[in-house]
Amino acid sequence: MRILVIGGAGYIGSHVTRAFLDRGYEVTVFDNLQTGLRENLFNDARFLHGDIMRPEQLRAVMAGGYDGCVHLAALKAAGQSMLKPEEYAEANIAGTINILNQAAEARLSPIIFSSSAAVYGNPQYLPIDEVHPKDPENFYGFTKLEIERILGWYDRLKGMRFAAIRYFNAAGYDVEGRIKGLELNPENLLPIVMEVAAGIRPKLSIYGNDYPTRDGSCIRDYVHVSDLAEAHVTAFEYILKHDKSLTVNLGSETGVSVLEMVERARVLTGMAVPAEIVGRRAGDPSELVATAGKARELLGWVPKYSDVDTLVSSTWKMYEKYGAR
Repeated sequence: MRILVIGGAGYIGSHVTRAFLDRGYEVTVFDNLQTGLRENLFNDARFLHGDIMRPEQLRAVMAGGYDGCVHLAALKAAGQSMLKPEEYAEANIAGTINILNQAAEARLSPIIFSSSAAVYGNPQYLPIDEVHPKDPENFYGFTKLEIERILGWYDRLKGMRFAAIRYFNAAGYDVEGRIKGLELNPENLLPIVMEVAAGIRPKLSIYGNDYPTRDGSCIRDYVHVSDLAEAHVTAFEYILKHDKSLTVNLGSETGVSVLEMVERARVLTGMAVPAEIVGRRAGDPSELVATAGKARELLGWVPKYSDVDTLVSSTWKMYEKYGAR
């Protein structure tokens, strides 16, 4: 079967591409390489350079005929989205509408959409399930929620099936080392810790140690990117089998604190990882942990690599060659 992966040269996209290739799919990657990397392209996947803001380019690629599409192309920095909402509205919402309109014209379905736990906002209860109230705290989360709503309408009106996959904290790298490029301008905890360990940046800022958690630092649910990638394949296959759209959380269901992650990184890398406690960031919840029971029930999804040691060690293998002493 033939799959189009839009944004397939990025951090998550390259792992998704690899997962489909490993299952025997014929994959085409469509990416503008704004944040994606040529190092993340595979010889056994076709690559087309293009931009989702150019409908004629989408029309041309989709005319080739595909059995489904994975949509991972988006701006994703939550903080930046609050400063430049117009850019996020254009790239995320308008860009997705371009994709859906061209997919509808080409009768391309289903669409596997990269959504986010950011749609929930501050948790009203834990663990967070799919029916938890949606009240995004940042414009990035708003764009993801709006896209999910648009997908629901295209499902009703166009018969375009979709999977909205709500990631919690994606982390780690392919354990076989087949992904070659580092994520550009990372904003998540683990790659920043690795940059400090590798000497790329001098120290780590820990935003607050006075939260009502077991050690005072924020707790998050980290899920290995290869586990995320596998769920894209199984979600696609679920829709083909059942002809039904679905929305699922993907998380490890285990909370790890910032201080716990940093300390484990020190042990596994053998590096000091200098860190300082600074003030809290506005809008940071004390704890975010998912329940992935729906993904387990519908997709048979069980994370294989989302334990802390695998997350840290697979990431360190990528970073240790970039300046560790």
